Amino acid sequence: MEELFIGLLKEYGYSILFLWSILEGEIGLVMGGIMAHTGDMNYFMAIFVAGLGGFAGDQIYFYIGRFNKGLIQRKLHRQRLKFAIAHLLLKKYGWPIIFMQRYMYGLRTVIPMSIGITKYSAKQFAVINLISAWVWAAITITPSYIFGAEILNILDVSKEHWYYALPIATGFLFAIHAYFQKLERHFSQKRQNRNK
Repeated sequence: MEELFIGLLKEYGYSILFLWSILEGEIGLVMGGIMAHTGDMNYFMAIFVAGLGGFAGDQIYFYIGRFNKGLIQRKLHRQRLKFAIAHLLLKKYGWPIIFMQRYMYGLRTVIPMSIGITKYSAKQFAVINLISAWVWAAITITPSYIFGAEILNILDVSKEHWYYALPIATGFLFAIHAYFQKLERHFSQKRQNRNK
């Protein structure tokens, strides 16, 4: 199974990287960086393709917001708090929030949709989004490209000693989730205080 997956990556690497960048991102970019390190991908082409994928994904979310405001309000009512936070961030920080939203766990899809709901310029969003996507791809792929051998060694050790790696990875993911939930509560509290 693992050999099949690696074979597919080697044969269809750029297509998989593009699609993965639309849907999720970082794990695919790290794999792209490792493949650039091993020579199975071109480093600059990996950044270019991953950036285009990230750009395309956010453009899709932006236009979902632009043309489906009613649907979003009906279907995503559980995400109201996140949309409120996204609007607050856009109002407070302006265009830099478009640049930074890729690094904001839990808000990555909400921010482009919430910007789409507003009257924000589609052209301006697209330009900032494209530059942001290429910067994001470079920032994520470059360390994996430079430290590819070390990452591959860690993966080999993790496969052998999965009983250590699994709890460490789970703890790390839980810590990230807890941090962003705390951040969300902070913004929610701020919003409530403003409304008083």
